[in-house]
Amino acid sequence: MTHILADDLVVVDFETTGLSPDNGDRAIEIGAVRLRNGQPVETFQALMNPGRRVNSFIEQYTGITNQMLADAAPNAEVMEAFLQFLGSDNLLAHNASFDKKFLDAEFLRIDRQYSGQFACSLLTSRRVFDDAPNHKLGTLVSFKNLHQSGNFHRALFDAQMTAKLWVSLLHEVRQQLAIDVIDLALMQTISKASRRDWQLQARKFLTYENAL
Repeated sequence: MTHILADDLVVVDFETTGLSPDNGDRAIEIGAVRLRNGQPVETFQALMNPGRRVNSFIEQYTGITNQMLADAAPNAEVMEAFLQFLGSDNLLAHNASFDKKFLDAEFLRIDRQYSGQFACSLLTSRRVFDDAPNHKLGTLVSFKNLHQSGNFHRALFDAQMTAKLWVSLLHEVRQQLAIDVIDLALMQTISKASRRDWQLQARKFLTYENAL
């Protein structure tokens, strides 16, 4: 059977005007890292002008100012370019439910769709790194001593750190389950398991896969 590998995907992160596109919030920056065999091979980054001003909290939180956005391409243009970058790859985000909402909303505005599946490094880390102080991206980067050089809450840097965290998660899963090849579906299974029995659920998944 065809395996969809967990270390071949596009890691994506959005900075936004607020928490929910259902409340009219829009994306203002996108950053992405393409992983092949767990190695970053290509990046995508762009500010985007949503056609509205951002409030002072967002400016301070992200460092993205209204002046910066005034010179940026409109959201529609940036999202068309990102769709070309993404192709048919699967996707990963830290707290994927947030980024997926904005990705879906921005693509809906331009009548575009993507074919990839999403994985979530936040949910997976809660199972695999359950001894971390918490599962915020910055905390996990420090907890795993991942090299960092940049500022959190900017889209490309967050995507790069999420990519490093994902590779660390894959390494831990390989070690604990004594396997070499990891399907994306296995990582999705782990993310949905309880903290107590994620290894049990993973082994059930592997047993089922090997039986096919």
